[in-house]
Amino acid sequence: MESTVFLIDMQSFYASIEKALQPRFQDRPLVVSGDPERRSGVILAACPLAKSYGIKNAITLREAEERCPGLVVVRPRMALYLQASLRITEILGRFSDLVEPYSIDEQFISIRGCEALFGPPREIARKIQQTIALQLGLHARVGIGPNKVLSKMACDNFAKKSEHGLFELTQDNLKTHLWPLPVEKMFGVGKRMGRHLRRMGITTIGDLARCPLVRLQKRWGVNGHVLWMTANGIDLSPVHPHTFQKQKAIGHQMTLPRDYRTEEEIRVVLLELCEEVCRRTRQQRQVGLTISVGCRGADFDFPTGFHRQYTMPEATNHTMTVFHYAWALFTRFWDGQPIRSLGISLGNLADDQPMQLSLFENDDKKHRLGYVMDKINQRFGPTAILRAASLTRAGQALERAQKIGGHYR
Repeated sequence: MESTVFLIDMQSFYASIEKALQPRFQDRPLVVSGDPERRSGVILAACPLAKSYGIKNAITLREAEERCPGLVVVRPRMALYLQASLRITEILGRFSDLVEPYSIDEQFISIRGCEALFGPPREIARKIQQTIALQLGLHARVGIGPNKVLSKMACDNFAKKSEHGLFELTQDNLKTHLWPLPVEKMFGVGKRMGRHLRRMGITTIGDLARCPLVRLQKRWGVNGHVLWMTANGIDLSPVHPHTFQKQKAIGHQMTLPRDYRTEEEIRVVLLELCEEVCRRTRQQRQVGLTISVGCRGADFDFPTGFHRQYTMPEATNHTMTVFHYAWALFTRFWDGQPIRSLGISLGNLADDQPMQLSLFENDDKKHRLGYVMDKINQRFGPTAILRAASLTRAGQALERAQKIGGHYR
């Protein structure tokens, strides 16, 4: 029996939740936006009515208000949106036990073997839409395909533009519907990759599908093979509920509330980021071997910055050890110009047991100390124990403790 996979996508997720909870805004253009007084004053979500004024995600709030003077602006409530996402997962779980969250507003579901209970695929899709609309007041778009990649492209390119929010993409209609689209419309192809492909004379998804595989492999190796498979609608990855439980890296990036210009200021934020990344690494009972550090300059007109990594002598999740290597990496590649964002990550993850002992340092004590601090913060709140540097003007730990995903709860 051939598999059938849905990609369930929520229309204007954040904005739709706010409208569902505040009926007085139903007929008004509404956007969810970060704090305009800080650097987070950009549009995170816009309802369909707001989009009719030309408002798109990621534009500034000021620009959105210029396009639509009567715009309703709501600040994000991330805890509420996460709760709604979990509710959607629970609803999908009534139809199949194979549900894989892809993002906060997108989820894959395999309905193979469920037809006897709920009917053919399109009927199941409509039932899912009706259930979500009835219980949450949200409109779901459903891309249908024999695998994840086709269901994703069916949703992004067709279901979102369909009146009923449904579209099925199969090997039978692949050439007539998907192949004529610009190559940038294919899943996995961004602006930069699109430019590379166009220089090779590949302008549509069909061109990419018909391109000799050897040519793509010679240029991009395994990634070239994946591009060719995607264009031809081939995807062997199963829908798995625990896909994201095995991370390749754990990282955290922060857009700063103002330009950070001095080493003293940047050290504070970098230490806080190391603390956060190591806490999350310890939470998964893992250690990391490779540290990555990146930053972006403050000048939008002349972008600067870097992203570099270093393999440490031993895998660790100890904050100060990670900070030692992260700071060395930062000072080596920083050009001395003001920065507006900073991020680090730990890669090459492995289980934290067994641990390599040292003859010269008490690594076991440092190892246990991190876990004790985590338990205290877990019990009494994320700011129960803070490093003194976080109490300075440059510190952001207290501010971040009030947020989820960079936005207020």
